[in-house]
Amino acid sequence: LNAYCFNKLLNDYALDHSQGISLMALLEFCAKNGFDAIDPTGYYFPGYPSVPTDDYINTFKRTAFEYGLGISGTGVRNNFTTADKTERATGITLIKDWIIVAAKLGAPVIRVFCDTQMRGLGWTDVAKGFTREQVQAWMVDALGECAAHGAKYGVIVGVQNHGDFLQTGEQVLSLVNAVNSDWCGVIVDAGTFVSADPYADIARVAPYAVNWQIKQSQARAGKAVPTDLSKLLRIIRASGYRGYLPIETIAPSGEAYDPFTLLPSFLKQVRDAIAQSA
Repeated sequence: LNAYCFNKLLNDYALDHSQGISLMALLEFCAKNGFDAIDPTGYYFPGYPSVPTDDYINTFKRTAFEYGLGISGTGVRNNFTTADKTERATGITLIKDWIIVAAKLGAPVIRVFCDTQMRGLGWTDVAKGFTREQVQAWMVDALGECAAHGAKYGVIVGVQNHGDFLQTGEQVLSLVNAVNSDWCGVIVDAGTFVSADPYADIARVAPYAVNWQIKQSQARAGKAVPTDLSKLLRIIRASGYRGYLPIETIAPSGEAYDPFTLLPSFLKQVRDAIAQSA
């Protein structure tokens, strides 16, 4: 389970502990519904972007163990496309700090971004006057520094394609190959390749995957098209990937969304596709 599925409820709890759901309580949900692991995204930990206390980390880790859950990874928000050097440096420091948190949790991967889609901006908005090649060079330097730090703690830096700077498989591989580190790989977001054939892009980057985002739908020309889970799982098997497959459901704009009922159903669909692809 990717904790983002409970984004609103987790944020509600952060504002008022009588509302929503806590990250700790999410562990119980995962156990009751037969998940193998959880991805506790960093921004749901108390005090983010500051790192949580060791007491909180250890309690979370022990509780996950007691529920029989692995910790598949964690993630942070950052922006390496901006022309603001200070903001990029802040992102590097943030990732380095959370690499240490990931190591304490026993999470093998930390998920990071390159682009700015989550802020409602395109990379050209925050890097006016610079070419794509120049912006990628900033990213390569930043990710290389983060990957070197990850190597010290045994944590892989996974770059997620997010439909902005990284839209195609070719763009993803251009970046990761330029970083050229065993400690930097791809978080394959199966829902946000912006191309005529997203499955071709997925197949292209799958051999470089260090983790995944399995989503119910793919964004195509502004529309949500249901993911062909059988096709996706065949691609994943063919790539040789053997790690966790985090799933993520997202609240549709203006529509009712209940992760408590939707997630068990989607988990079954994914598990059925895994079995059929064997």
